[in-house]
Amino acid sequence: MFGYPVSLEISGPTAMWTRPDTGDAPVSYPAPTFSAVKGIFESILWLKNAEVVPTKVELCAPLVFHQYTTNYGGPLRKSKVKGGSFQLLATVLINVCYRLYATVHEDRGGEAKIITRPLERKTTNGAHAYFAIFNRRLERGTFHSMPCLGWREFSPDFVGPFREQTGVQTDINLTISSMLRTCFPDGKGSTWRPIFDQNLYIEKGELVYAQ
Repeated sequence: MFGYPVSLEISGPTAMWTRPDTGDAPVSYPAPTFSAVKGIFESILWLKNAEVVPTKVELCAPLVFHQYTTNYGGPLRKSKVKGGSFQLLATVLINVCYRLYATVHEDRGGEAKIITRPLERKTTNGAHAYFAIFNRRLERGTFHSMPCLGWREFSPDFVGPFREQTGVQTDINLTISSMLRTCFPDGKGSTWRPIFDQNLYIEKGELVYAQ
């Protein structure tokens, strides 16, 4: 199926792509998950009749894992802990940089709608509209919401077109036996139903997502 290619570069001091199997002391995958990449693209632009499908990610910085501690005060605390918080220990990535790639396809489930503008714009080709508007926004640095590097508190220090000085870390070669793809594969309003991809490979710094 034909799709319009979109890409961006993103970097930051800290990233967390949580492995669900690591429990209450979470550990990051070495690269962003399929759904995380999709969320980064859609934080820049979302159109109702355009579907963003991540294709691959290039790792452009060495893999450096780091111990991270924060105080958690959310709803998943034990009920006997009233008004307090507990320390959450995590293994995160630091000083990360990625080049993200995706293709945009027509989603005929509805008319195109830019949710970040007061006036709706309609088009007969949502994928082409997404391609044009996305690249314009990326150049200008005007986003629907600021992308994050996994956890919301991990903000990037750069989001934009590829930089000339950035290079792929071709010495990174890893096997990821199981990687979370998405938790809501049926779209908005669907129930939680996690799906995993098996036996993914990072070869010469490049991870290609299962299609």
